[in-house]
Amino acid sequence: MIAARKPAPAGEPGSRDAAPILSLRGLTRIFGAKRAVDGITLDIAEGEFFTIVGPSGSGKSTLIRMLAGLDKPSSGEILLRAERINDMPANLRPTCMVFQSLALFNHMSVGENIEFALTMRRVDKTERRRRAHALMDLVRLPHEFYRKSVVTCSGGERQRIALARALASDPEILFFDEPLSAIDYQLRRILEMEMKDLHRVTGKTFIYITHSLEEAMVMSDRIAVMREGRIVQIGDPLTIYRQPGSRFVAEFMGEVNLLRLTRGDGSDWRLPDLGISLPRLLDNPAEGWIVLRPERLRLLEDGAHADVEFPGELLNDYVLGPRTHILLKSGSRTFVSELGGNSTPPSIGSQVRVGFNLSDAVVVTE
Repeated sequence: MIAARKPAPAGEPGSRDAAPILSLRGLTRIFGAKRAVDGITLDIAEGEFFTIVGPSGSGKSTLIRMLAGLDKPSSGEILLRAERINDMPANLRPTCMVFQSLALFNHMSVGENIEFALTMRRVDKTERRRRAHALMDLVRLPHEFYRKSVVTCSGGERQRIALARALASDPEILFFDEPLSAIDYQLRRILEMEMKDLHRVTGKTFIYITHSLEEAMVMSDRIAVMREGRIVQIGDPLTIYRQPGSRFVAEFMGEVNLLRLTRGDGSDWRLPDLGISLPRLLDNPAEGWIVLRPERLRLLEDGAHADVEFPGELLNDYVLGPRTHILLKSGSRTFVSELGGNSTPPSIGSQVRVGFNLSDAVVVTE
């Protein structure tokens, strides 16, 4: 198997051995006959960037609303530093939420928005401005924006204002409900990197929900994948991507080739989609599917070999910046392979040999 990235040392932010700031014990939320969140037990370390991903309706928004105090669990416990906070109002929790809509006050200036929590606490005006300017520096907003109306700000500027406003109250945990989903691709990439930098600089605990694979992979220390109200896998980004625990996780976390794996006559194993036998057993000798990411399925040059080889026809190619995805057909199946660097794909319609090594494959049984 491919090695996962090295975990953070014990006690550091993002380490599974760091003391949990937030713990869930059998957390459940029921709406009528629907269990939107179904018995989740989870520890989140202090200083961790923890991302929850899942398709629409998986329960991730309901989960984060309960953690932020905007909804109450039907059963189970939410523990903040081992203290039960199920019934603690949102405004009394040391947390803050950044919503998808951002919820800025359009009748206020940038500075007034950032200072809102400080104003409610009756912080001195001079101190409010000093802290607002410091936060504007942190989120890369010019000081001259202080008196600017938020309605005249761009989407990226409004994101930065919302982040500064959330940080103004000095929360221990920041919750994010898909805050970048309405931003164009190029700006979203910039903000993803800035969010990760902001997390590192502040040392705060970030709990983030998204349906975007890229956001989760770029920013997170750990990712939890949700399905039908439950967490089906938790791990660091590379583990989730390279070693998915199920077919659902494999398909949700990016492009993937899935090959049916069956037991043949005697002790051999077969790939019926390709009509070939495996040269040896995989690490997990059970019927299921071989999970193979595009970058692990190779076009074989003359003289090159792999553990598993089969013929294919190149149907199309797609340039994705520094890499190229190619669509191949073999028998009745199509596959995606990835070329990197300066490799030039063969012409459309070319007959090619394709292969992969068993060390690059993962077997899932469900």
